[in-house]
Amino acid sequence: MSELADAGARRIEWARDHMPVLAAIREELKRKQNLRGLRIGMALHVEAKTGVLALTLREAGAKVRLASCNPLSTDDSVAAALVETHGLEVYAKKWQTNQEYYANLDRVLDLRPDLVIDDGADLISLLHTKRKELLDGVRGGNEETTTGVVRLRAMERDGALRFPVVDVNDAQMKHLFDNRYGTGQSTFDGLMNATNLLIAGKTFVVAGYGWTGRGIALRARGMGARVVVTEVDPVKAIEASMDGFEVLPMGKAVRDADFIVSATGCKDIITAAHLPAMKDGVVLANAGHFDNEISRVDLEKAAKSKRRVREFVDEYTLPGGKRAYLVAEGRLVNIAAGQGHPVEIMDMSFAIQAVSAGYLADHATTLRPRVYPVPAALDLKVARLKLRSMGLRIDRLTAAQRAYLESWREGT
Repeated sequence: MSELADAGARRIEWARDHMPVLAAIREELKRKQNLRGLRIGMALHVEAKTGVLALTLREAGAKVRLASCNPLSTDDSVAAALVETHGLEVYAKKWQTNQEYYANLDRVLDLRPDLVIDDGADLISLLHTKRKELLDGVRGGNEETTTGVVRLRAMERDGALRFPVVDVNDAQMKHLFDNRYGTGQSTFDGLMNATNLLIAGKTFVVAGYGWTGRGIALRARGMGARVVVTEVDPVKAIEASMDGFEVLPMGKAVRDADFIVSATGCKDIITAAHLPAMKDGVVLANAGHFDNEISRVDLEKAAKSKRRVREFVDEYTLPGGKRAYLVAEGRLVNIAAGQGHPVEIMDMSFAIQAVSAGYLADHATTLRPRVYPVPAALDLKVARLKLRSMGLRIDRLTAAQRAYLESWREGT
């Protein structure tokens, strides 16, 4: 085993030892045998927790092939360990070109998968465009993140979606924890690793106040920053204000910003229009899935010069001599420049992925081609397993309480 693979094997072992919920689901899937013989194509961030999920599905009897869902999000040590130590088929490396990235997605689809597990919907999109010959063999899929779900719902509205997809992202045991606590913490893991700069006392702008933006804003405030939120949704803007954050349009927020982190799932959050108002030394980072939230094209056009000043930081010198620092080429900062979400968070998210794969194995033939929520019973199963792993106990409703909640008669 190479030195690189040895390091990755230790990371996978550490993650596996701290993922008790997925371990319980693994044993259940191995008993049920409903994944045995199925081919599963995966496009997820290739790092230690993903490795544990891929090995879980293989231990449950599936044939698994894995690629990255982002050109910068692969941990090369984990990829090496999955191949050399575990014999898994993995097509991923860090710093892939876009051409290499899509070629690797194609290699996953060459497996002719029965099920697909996607993050961002690039794999599913490829199936519906350039690899249509495989569609009839696909029973169903899972989608991990908000951006992918938005794309899939658009496909459903257009009548383009050809197989059922489970919306893993919106399971309570995923989005309430992964998007808020996971991205909230791991965004700063990536920022600190990339820049080694102080947060306290700085003006920190968060674009978007969804679950991800909430988590980032909360942690930025906890680290001593002055936090400004930008939004297009009036309800979320009011919520941000009542949570104690300043709310401004981006055109005004950029004037004092030391850090700007986008978390919207939409494009063109920072464009050429914002560059003249930025202060010297602003740090720009993206916590959304795709690298179009901060317009690198506009930065490249406006900049007098560009140089890489740290491994994950590019310095753009703008007219007048001001400098803007783009982290991880505008890609997903927490995984491109960090290690992704904490292990215990992904234990819940990937447990949802695993039970949803089992659900599709049992029910896909009865489902129409549309986007489905994770069944509530499976969401609750993962919640109960997580409670047990935390050593927590909760109350149960009595029969009388349950009858009271189900009754419409006053005073019963």
